[in-house]
Amino acid sequence: MLFQISDWELCVVGVYRRALFAFFATFVLLPALTACEEPPPQVAEQIRALKTITVTEVASGQSRKYSGIVEATDTSILSFQVSGNVQQVRVDLGDQVTKDQVLAVLDTKPYELNLQAAEAELQNARANHEERRPEFNRQKTLFEKGWVSEAAYDQALSAFESGKASVNYAVSKVNLAKRDLSLTTLKAPFSGVIALKQVGPFAEVRAGQKLFEINADGAKEVALNIPETTIAEITIGMPASVAFPTEKGLTAEARVSEVGSVAGEANSFPVKAALLDPPGTVRAGMTAEVTFVLKEENADAGYLIPLSAIAPGEEPRQGYVFVYDPGTSTVSRAPVRGRGSTENMIVIHQGVAPGDIIAVAGVSFLTDGQKVKLLAR
Repeated sequence: MLFQISDWELCVVGVYRRALFAFFATFVLLPALTACEEPPPQVAEQIRALKTITVTEVASGQSRKYSGIVEATDTSILSFQVSGNVQQVRVDLGDQVTKDQVLAVLDTKPYELNLQAAEAELQNARANHEERRPEFNRQKTLFEKGWVSEAAYDQALSAFESGKASVNYAVSKVNLAKRDLSLTTLKAPFSGVIALKQVGPFAEVRAGQKLFEINADGAKEVALNIPETTIAEITIGMPASVAFPTEKGLTAEARVSEVGSVAGEANSFPVKAALLDPPGTVRAGMTAEVTFVLKEENADAGYLIPLSAIAPGEEPRQGYVFVYDPGTSTVSRAPVRGRGSTENMIVIHQGVAPGDIIAVAGVSFLTDGQKVKLLAR
């Protein structure tokens, strides 16, 4: 039996289905919509690590660069003070040594024999002196009583004092022999590195012959020659920056410690610049390039700042640096003006002051008042 559904009934069924779908959709989609309305979780603030330098380097004028050689500030040429045959050499080139460490030893036998001979001579001198004492005392007593002449007394006195002088001479020879024996051992005068070795076992050496050179640990300096056209502008205490061609990117600060007064080869003057806190990889003998900023008359004082610290400004010779405030751990943008550059440094004469801590990397990503932290060194 077939049933026929009218158009009206179909319409009622359609309405019923749509109402049922809307009912279920409300309960299914409502939790999802509610979840979408929840606020997103907060993201922790990212604080940028900041690489900085402290403004200290005063500069004014044009830069001049000179090549030099790194030297140890304290260095010593070592030799025996007595001659002899080397029995032991206890160090090699490049060895690290400590103060009073034994470096080499001579054959001690000849000096031991000299000491024995001197001691025997001293005993003989003392015996002779004591033998003359009774005669001197007897002549003195007789002279005081008027029984012998003054000439006889003077003769006894002279003999007694001669014996005393012989004892003193023998004592000196014993002391000298002991000293020579002690000098058969060569010791390091201070802690350092053996920079030169020119002796081996069983070699015959003379007193004063150069055998070792020792460079003290720690302080180092750069020895260089300055031409006569510039030497008048180099003064003791003058700052300089030092680069090391064999160590890319390695630099150090220096101060002039010595200025020669007599010209050497090519009319150049010897100058030494002491390194301030030299890097541990810097060794004596390395090549160094020393840059001086020579002063100009009527020029404002400035400060050497890395070019990487400068953000470009809107006007020529103007830019910005970001100064770090330790109290708030933020940076503030400060306008600066420069006068000239050398290598990767620029001379800033407006906008910074000694002691300012400025960012030297990533300045294009910084904003005024941004919170930062210092990069661990």
